[in-house]
Amino acid sequence: MTATESKPRPRLPDWLRLPLPTTDTFTRTRSLLDNLKLHTVCESARCPNHWECWSKGTATFMIAGDRCTRACGFCAVTTAKPFALEVDEPARVAEATRRMRLKHIVITAVARDDLADGGADHFRRTVEAVRALSPKTVIEVLVPDFNDRDAAIETVLAANPDIFNHNLETVRRLTPSVRSRATYDRSLSVLRKVKACRRDSIYTKSGLMLGLGETEDEVLTALRDLRQVGCDILTLGQYLQPTLRHLPVIAFVSPETFAKLGERAWKMGFAHVASGPLVRSSYHADKFPHASQAG
Repeated sequence: MTATESKPRPRLPDWLRLPLPTTDTFTRTRSLLDNLKLHTVCESARCPNHWECWSKGTATFMIAGDRCTRACGFCAVTTAKPFALEVDEPARVAEATRRMRLKHIVITAVARDDLADGGADHFRRTVEAVRALSPKTVIEVLVPDFNDRDAAIETVLAANPDIFNHNLETVRRLTPSVRSRATYDRSLSVLRKVKACRRDSIYTKSGLMLGLGETEDEVLTALRDLRQVGCDILTLGQYLQPTLRHLPVIAFVSPETFAKLGERAWKMGFAHVASGPLVRSSYHADKFPHASQAG
């Protein structure tokens, strides 16, 4: 079945059902983000943990606009010609971080293949702005592949983020049908280069979505590939179809299977593993026990 066929989505299993927010923190967070005119991946990517994270006063900031130059089959972010970068956006992200008193911030972005550096300098300036106002905040960047350009990767690293996150997203066999323009080996190369540059001063992180038709052996191979390039932190979560135009869910992976895969990952040597149906790349990112020691 293709991503464009209009087959009804399967009913969610009980373990994927989430309660609505019960505190006014959600409303305050929404008001703050609106006031500062900021985008979050929580909304743009239709994250299932949107309510919980905002109710706790946390968010993952999405910089460089809300229009992506790629059209991945799993992602709800709009594909369109992006607008020009907003030069004051780094300062606004920094101000939001200060007001929310965040101990751990995740800064991500749409793919900006229209820019010579893929938006890398915008990442650098945002990290530096946050660091200036909130020097004790752990800063994690979740970046696109920058087409594996050394200069772009080094530009982001020049800002000294504590955690460098780039998602492999899926297994090798499914990459061409799941990811737009990205390749499996290019993503591994990005993570390898980061470790080669900053082996002792930065944690690298990556994640996969399950439920797209991958086999357990393929997942384990992907985890071994990540460890071979020095990846420290791993997230495994359930893929959920954001709209009927996106790739269908092939299987709802049970919590027991996630637990088993998580155990296998720990044994491979990852420094931290989050594996479960509701896990997303930045979900509970502040729970990484070594985050306060990063950098």
